[in-house]
Amino acid sequence: MELKKEKLEALNKLLSATPKQIAVVSHVNPDGDAVGSGLAWTSLLNKLNHKARFFVPNAPPQFLESIDKNNELRSFKNRSEEYAEFISDCDIIFCLDFNNLDRIEELGEIVRSNPMATRVLIDHHCEPHPQFDLMFSHPESSSTAFLVYSIIEALGLSNLIDKTMAEQIYTGMMTDTGNFSYSNLTPELFRAVAKLLETGINIPLINSSIFNNYSEKRMRLLGHMLDQKMVIVEKHNAAYQTLTQEEMAEYEFKPGDNEGFVNYPLSIKHITMSAFFMQTLSCIKVSLRSQGDIDVNSFARKYFNGGGHKNAAGGKSFFSMERTVEIFLTALDEFFSDKNNE
Repeated sequence: MELKKEKLEALNKLLSATPKQIAVVSHVNPDGDAVGSGLAWTSLLNKLNHKARFFVPNAPPQFLESIDKNNELRSFKNRSEEYAEFISDCDIIFCLDFNNLDRIEELGEIVRSNPMATRVLIDHHCEPHPQFDLMFSHPESSSTAFLVYSIIEALGLSNLIDKTMAEQIYTGMMTDTGNFSYSNLTPELFRAVAKLLETGINIPLINSSIFNNYSEKRMRLLGHMLDQKMVIVEKHNAAYQTLTQEEMAEYEFKPGDNEGFVNYPLSIKHITMSAFFMQTLSCIKVSLRSQGDIDVNSFARKYFNGGGHKNAAGGKSFFSMERTVEIFLTALDEFFSDKNNE
C-alpha cells in the first residue's frame, strides 16, 4: 500500500501545529475495525498533545468493550447535546472506516455544519464521497486499522504505539480480515502484526475476548438461524437468512449478537454468496458476503443502495421482509444472468 507523500505532509502539518480540539468519528453499529482504529488514532492524537475524543453514533457490541481500556469511546446517543457542542467547536474531524457522512446518521449533519473544521478521511471502502478536505482512501487495505498503523509508521510515530494501542489496532486488523482469512492479506500486514506483538500483546487472549464472549441465548439464536432460517438458492450457489424483531425478542438479542452470521453459509462447499437480512425498527439491514470473483459491492450498490468491498458489503431495504427477499431473489437472477453474459 502506497501512501502519497503530499498527503502525509499535509497531515503532518495539521498535527504539528499548536494543540487542537479534534473529533474522531466512526460509523453506526461500530464493528471491531471501527472501534479499534478509532480508539488507537484518538490515543495517538492525545499523545501529540491535542484534545481528541472518539465518537460513534451508537454503542458497539459488548464484546468490544475490553479494548476500550481508557474509556475513550463515546456513544453519541447517550449525551448528544454535549457531544454535538464539542464536535461543532473542533478544528479537525477525522472520519474513520466509512466513506460517506450519511453513514454516521445525526453525527453527519454536525460534521457537515462545522464551517471551521478540516475533515480528514481515513478509510478502506470503495468510492468515497467528495465531502472531505484530505483523504486517505485505500480500498486495497485489508482494514482501516492497518491503514491507521501504516499512517502512524509513515509519520515516524510508531514509537508512540503502546500495548493498549497495539491491542486496538490488532483487533481492527483481525476482525476485518475474518481472523486473517479473507483477501488483501499482504506481507506488510503480517509485518505490522509482528511489530504489534513486540509491544507484548496477548493474541490468544484478544481472540478469546472477541470470539468466545457470547451469551447462551446468542448461541441458541445461531443454531436457530442455521437450522430453521438458512435458505439455499441452488441455481445461483447462494444462501440467505432472515432475522425478525420477534425472533430477536425471543432470543434476548443484544447488539453484535448477529456478528458473523452472514459468513456461515459460505462454509458450505458450493456456496459463493450469502445474504443476511435483519429487521430493525426503521428498515431491513442487508449484509452480503461472497467468495472469489462474486462482487457483492456492485450488487449492494445496484439493488440495496449500499456498498462496501468486493467480497463484503451491505445496504438497506425499506420494504417488508417478504418483499426484500423477493427483491433479492429477482436481483440474483438478473445479477448472475448479466455475469454469465459478460
